[in-house]
Order: sequence, then structure tokens, then C-alpha cells
Amino acid sequence: MKSQFFLAYFSLFLLSSSFTTAFDITKLLNSHSDFSNYNNFLTQSQVAATINARQTITVLVVDNSGTSSLSGKSSEVIKKVMSLHAVLDYFDESRLQKLPNKTAHLTTLFQSTGLANGQQGFLNVTDTSGEVKFGSAVQGSSLSSNLVKEITTQPYNISVLQISSLIMPPGIENSNTPPAPKAAAPSPSKSKTPPSADSPSKSPSKSPPPETSDDKAPTSSKKASPPKASDSPPSPTPAAADAPAAADAPAAEDAPGGASASKSSGSRVMTSGVVVAVFVVVVSCFGVGFVDLKGF
Repeated sequence: MKSQFFLAYFSLFLLSSSFTTAFDITKLLNSHSDFSNYNNFLTQSQVAATINARQTITVLVVDNSGTSSLSGKSSEVIKKVMSLHAVLDYFDESRLQKLPNKTAHLTTLFQSTGLANGQQGFLNVTDTSGEVKFGSAVQGSSLSSNLVKEITTQPYNISVLQISSLIMPPGIENSNTPPAPKAAAPSPSKSKTPPSADSPSKSPSKSPPPETSDDKAPTSSKKASPPKASDSPPSPTPAAADAPAAADAPAAEDAPGGASASKSSGSRVMTSGVVVAVFVVVVSCFGVGFVDLKGF
């Protein structure tokens, strides 16, 4: 019975201790009026909410006089600077004084956002003769800010340390977001579509020639119809007038024979016409009425 009571009590203790690990950077700084300006910058830039979502973090703060360098800056720049002063690890004063090799590069929230260029998202901390100094990790930057004091800590979750001045890495105001260049990527695929749209426009220009070939077809059919002139041999004048048409019709049908075949057919028509004319004259002279021209 006692063991069950002990287990229940121990579980409640663990549950209550888990709640104590949660922190609110805004409430922690509200009790220090010297950091009211800095606290307002954290809240307006929404960096405070990101800090509170972390389980382990170190916040470097400056007093109200040290925030003057942010006056007139855009909200984007202020957010970058605020996130640069949030280190993604737990460091209190004693740990900073025991750094391996007396120096280290610290990763910040600014680095995790992907907005930093090069080493802008890292801080350089160095212990020089017992004095801890901070600066940007960008090559050529100076250690311009000193550790002033420890404000509050909740080991090993959050540590709030005061430094003498804000750290402004070179080029932080001009750093761009990585997603910006990706917006221009889809344009080359669209530039290739107009040529394919032009290709159909050229095909209609080639279609009219078949229409001209169709127009010539009726002319050949007209040449084939004149053979009806051969049905009217009685009068010499129509035969002579229709002789060229009759000559044309065989020429179209007897194409393999060439020009000589057309001439021979024309001569036969002329001869038959003369014979018929002579016969008509003879018959009219002798008065023979029983002669059948068609039988002839």
C-alpha cells in the first residue's frame, strides 16, 4: 500500500517538474524595467514566441540605451537582429568562462531561419583574460560586445544574459530569403510553347494547292463530252466545224498513240465527210430515193 502511494506521489512530482521547464521570455523580462524596449522588440518581431517554443536557449539582451541602434530599422531587420541574439544552447556565466580553447562559435535562431548569408547566423564568443566578449562570426568582425551580467537562468532550459551592445553583422540589412530565386524558375518552360503554336499556322498555307488541282478536274470532263458530234454526219458543214472537237476526244483517250494518232483520225473524218457529200449530190441528181445514208 505504501509503495503504491509512493509511486503516485513520485509521478505527480515528475508531472509538476515538467511544467516548471516551460518558460515565457516576455514574463521573465517584465520584472526588469531596464529591458522594456528589448522586450517590446522581441514581442513585435514574434521572436519571443519562437524562443518560448524552444526547450533549450540562451537570450542575450541589452538595456534600453543599447537598443537605439534599431531605431528607424524595418521590421524585417529588427526580426533578424532579435533572432541573432538567441543562442540555440544553454550558456550561463560559469559555462562561458570554461569554454574549450577559450573561444567558440554559437549557432543562433537567425541561422535556423535560412535568411543568413555565410557566417551571419553565428556568434563568436571568446574569453579574454577572464572577460567574455561577443561578436559576429563573419570574418573580419570585431568582438564589440562584453558580457555584463547574468539576469536569470532555469538550468538547463533558458538563460538570460545581459551584454553591453547589440551585435550587427555586416550585410544583415541586405540578406535575402533563399526562396526568392525559385520564383523565376518556371519561366523557361513557358517560353517554349509559342513555337509549337506557330507550327499549325503554317500548315493551312500549304493546303490551298490541292484546291487548284480540283479545279482542273472539271476541264478534262468537258473535253470528253464532244464525241457526240460524230452522231451528226448528214451535213458537211457541221462535220467540218466539229472536226477539231472530235479530234481532241480521241487524243485524250489514245494518249499512248501521240500526235500522229490524232492526225490520222482527223484525216479519216475529213475523208468520210467528203464521201458523204459526193454521195448526196449523186443521189439528188439521179433521184434515187431508196438509198439509206445510215446504211452507207
